[in-house]
Amino acid sequence: MTGENLVSAYVSDAERDAEASVRPKRLSEFIAQDRVRDQLDLLLQGAMRRGSPPDHILLSGPPGLGKTSLANIVAAELGSGIRVTSGPAIERSGDLAAILTGLAEGDVLFIDEIHRIAKPAEELLYSAMEDFRVDVVVGKGPGATAIPLDVEPFTLVGATTRSGLLTGPMRDRFGFVAHLDFYSPADLETLLHRSARILGVPITADGAAEIAGRSRGTPRIANRLLRRVRDFAEVRAEGVVNLETARAALTVYDVDALGLDRLDRAVLTALVDSFRGGPVGLSTLAVAVGEQPDTVEEVCEPFLVRAGLLARTPRGRVATPAAWHHLGRTPPNGTFGMDAPPAPDLFSAQTDQP
Repeated sequence: MTGENLVSAYVSDAERDAEASVRPKRLSEFIAQDRVRDQLDLLLQGAMRRGSPPDHILLSGPPGLGKTSLANIVAAELGSGIRVTSGPAIERSGDLAAILTGLAEGDVLFIDEIHRIAKPAEELLYSAMEDFRVDVVVGKGPGATAIPLDVEPFTLVGATTRSGLLTGPMRDRFGFVAHLDFYSPADLETLLHRSARILGVPITADGAAEIAGRSRGTPRIANRLLRRVRDFAEVRAEGVVNLETARAALTVYDVDALGLDRLDRAVLTALVDSFRGGPVGLSTLAVAVGEQPDTVEEVCEPFLVRAGLLARTPRGRVATPAAWHHLGRTPPNGTFGMDAPPAPDLFSAQTDQP
């Protein structure tokens, strides 16, 4: 995990095992998200008392907030097995039919990024969710025959980072829909102390607070930063994660006090220094920092906008007053870039995005 994607909320294949070791195993161990946790507890307790699988569950929210953890917790609380797959992996309806017919009664099927499931597979999923039945088509043309197959009663847990991309029929078939919010610094501190105990890392209160403040409200990032600070503490300090060690380690990894990494600061610096605070088009901004437009839009902008450092306007991206102050700059003529004339664009209107 390089410094540039150290604060990415997406999990890499290399860190899946490390992430799994600190995941909560029961609902009582899950930190924060109190409203979702209480609602989910009622749903599961009611289902277990009735002796039937609970309603299908849809979990939405930004990456790294615990959707996969909650899916595993649902299976653990029900005492059932779990089958894990993802929307992009299900390319054909036959792939999904094979998974569904292999489920045992009461099993949990977890589909990550469910909004990316192929349309034929999604339509097959409708009947499985409602009637616990799938129709498999055998043959082609006029001789094709639909063979109905029964599916054992199961619970589908779907996770999505883009709930707006879900179709209406799919969303309506979930009996319980929950949205996960970003964590507060206090909740992240609690989470870091728990993770430190599991990893065997001595950590002080101020050390946890320093890491929490740079974690973008995301548990996955907090745990990742904890592991990197642990490495620094073991190699260059006395093995204890305290305030001084945390600050020194995160400086080495180029994560500043707000949780911005090199690319985040490059975007803000380009906006402020090269384009007088904007507005400037996405493609032009991406060229200025040497990245692809989708990288800037999907990796950098969500946090910069949420932190109040960048604004997306119909005319383009604009640096806010907080961005100028964070970079230690004084905005020209007190405009903070909001009223400045548009910067010259390197692309035509057909190739640029606002």
